[in-house]
Amino acid sequence: MDLRPAVPPVHSDQPAADDDTPRWAPTRAFGRTVLLTGLLLVLGVALGRVDLVLLAAPFALGAAVHLRRRPVSAPEVVIEADDAYVVEGGDVTAGLTVVNPDEVGYDLVVVRTLVAPWLDLPGSDRPFAVTVAPGLDHVVELPGTARRWGRHNVGPAAARVAACGGLLACRPVVTPPRGVRVYPVTDPFRADEAMPRAAGLVGNHRSRRPGEGGELAGVRVFAPGDRLRRIDWRVSLRTRSLHVASTLSDRDAEVVLLLDVLGEAGTSGGVNGTASVLDTTVRAAAAIAEHYLHRGDRVSLLEYGAAARRLRGATGRRQYLTVLEWLLDVRADGADQPSYEQVFGVQQISSNALVVVLTPLVDPRSAEMLARLTQSGRFLVAVDTLPAAAAPPERSAWTPLAHRLWKMERDNTVGQLREHGVPVVAWAGAGSLDLVLRDVARLASAPRAVGR
Repeated sequence: MDLRPAVPPVHSDQPAADDDTPRWAPTRAFGRTVLLTGLLLVLGVALGRVDLVLLAAPFALGAAVHLRRRPVSAPEVVIEADDAYVVEGGDVTAGLTVVNPDEVGYDLVVVRTLVAPWLDLPGSDRPFAVTVAPGLDHVVELPGTARRWGRHNVGPAAARVAACGGLLACRPVVTPPRGVRVYPVTDPFRADEAMPRAAGLVGNHRSRRPGEGGELAGVRVFAPGDRLRRIDWRVSLRTRSLHVASTLSDRDAEVVLLLDVLGEAGTSGGVNGTASVLDTTVRAAAAIAEHYLHRGDRVSLLEYGAAARRLRGATGRRQYLTVLEWLLDVRADGADQPSYEQVFGVQQISSNALVVVLTPLVDPRSAEMLARLTQSGRFLVAVDTLPAAAAPPERSAWTPLAHRLWKMERDNTVGQLREHGVPVVAWAGAGSLDLVLRDVARLASAPRAVGR
C-alpha cells in the first residue's frame, strides 16, 4: 500500500538545508496563544475591564513557562535492520530509534517509514506517536518476516517533533533507507550421476581415466612404476605373478550456471506462494551451486541478458556466499532493451565445463543460444524454469486460444532442441538432472569419429 507523502523522498543530489533556516519554528498553537493573549489585553485596556486582563494572564504565563527552555538540537532518527543471514521466510527484525540529544524533552514525536513490499512488517504502514525524555531515546520495534529474495529497503523514515507544550516544532527529519539482504531459499537438490568430464587434477568426481583414486577399475599385471601397496596378493598368489588393483582418478569439475534473464513470466507470490521465472531461476541456481560447491567443484555464473554479468569460477564456502550475493542482483531485461544477437562468446566457456542453462524458453534468442552452445561441443543441460500455471492476462476472448497456440509452438521448439542433442528437463528439485547427466556422461565417453 502506498503511503501518503509524509515521508519525502531522499535524493543524493538534493541540496542541503540552509543553515540560516531555524531548526525549530513556532506552531499554530503558539500563534493562537499570542493572538488570543494580545486580543484580550487590548480589549481589557480599551474597555477598562480587569477580568479580560486576568483571563489573558494564564495564556501568557503558560507560554512563558513552556518557552523558558527551548530546544536547540534537531532529533536523530536511526533505522535498524538485520545485517545477519536472512533467508526467504525467515524473521526480520527492524526498528526505528528516535534520539533526543537536547536537554528539553519532546512532548510528541510522530515517526513514519516506508517498507519494501516483500518485507512483511506489521504496523509499518502507520505513523507512531511517542514521547522522548531529554538525553534519551525511544525504540519502535518492527518485527516481521521476509517473503521474497532480493535487496529490500526499510525507509526512508521521517520524524516530526513538537516540544515546549506544542508551541515549537522541528523541521521534518528524514533518514536514508537501510538495506536488508534476503537470500533465496535453496530447494533440495542432489545429483548422483558422474560429471561428463573432469578438468582438474584432484577432486571428488570419478574420472574415466586411470590414476590415483578410490574407485576400483579392475586388476592388471604389475608394471614398472606401480606402487607396492596396490598389489592384490590374492590374485598374485593364484596366478603366481604380481597383479595390482587399478583405480580411476578422482578429479574436480567445472560447472557453469547460465541464467536466462531475457524476460519474466508468471506471478511471484513470495516464498509460500506461486513462483515466477526469476524465482525458480534464482532458487534453482542457488541449490545447484550449493550442491557442487559442497562437493569441491568450481562453479561460475553467467547472465544471458543485456547486462551480461559474470562471476568467475571458484570453490569453497566463500564462493557460495559470493554466489548468493550475486544472485540478489538478478533482474529481468526490460521491454525497452535494445536488440542484440548474443551477449557473450562461446569461447568464454571452458570446453570441459558442464553448462547448466536455466531458461524459460520464451524468447527465440534463448533457443538460438542453446543451439550455438551445442554446436560448439559444450556439455549442455537446459533446465526449463517456466511455471506450469504461467498464463498471460486475459484481454479478450481470443487470449486463451492464442496462449494454447504459443504453448504448442514452444513445445515444438523444445522438441527440436532435443532432436539436436540439447537435453531439456523441467526443474523439480532433488534428482532433476540425474537422467540428463547420465545421457551427457555417456555422450562424453562415446568414441568420436575422426575425419580424414
